[in-house]
Amino acid sequence: MSDRVKVVLDTNILVSALWSDNGNCATIVKLMPDKIIPCINDAILEEYTEVLNRPKFDFSIHKKEKLLSKIKEHGEVVTADVSDFTMTDETDRIFYDTAEESGATLITGNIDDYPTEPFIVKPADFLKSINIDE
Repeated sequence: MSDRVKVVLDTNILVSALWSDNGNCATIVKLMPDKIIPCINDAILEEYTEVLNRPKFDFSIHKKEKLLSKIKEHGEVVTADVSDFTMTDETDRIFYDTAEESGATLITGNIDDYPTEPFIVKPADFLKSINIDE
């Protein structure tokens, strides 16, 4: 299906989608697999799992497992070389490198944590770019 868009979802997108079934982040997650293909690798999956299991979020086990299973089932595994420029938050490097390697759009709520690149967008801007307005 050639009309699907490759994306890398920053962990904050998943957190927001689990917090609320409404909103841009939930809309983006619901686009999988018909409209988006998540680009993933072991490091990204580890980050998702670690963050979503933090006690402060208190997400239901069922909701977390359902989301992570959906991502694993429909994801495209991408092996990315590690870039060497300075990042505000080193845990974000894997998302940036994976998006750059795969030609995917990196969707994040923390755009200031990344270098200014046209492939890094906020959730609302991504939805507008594929003609879906929340």
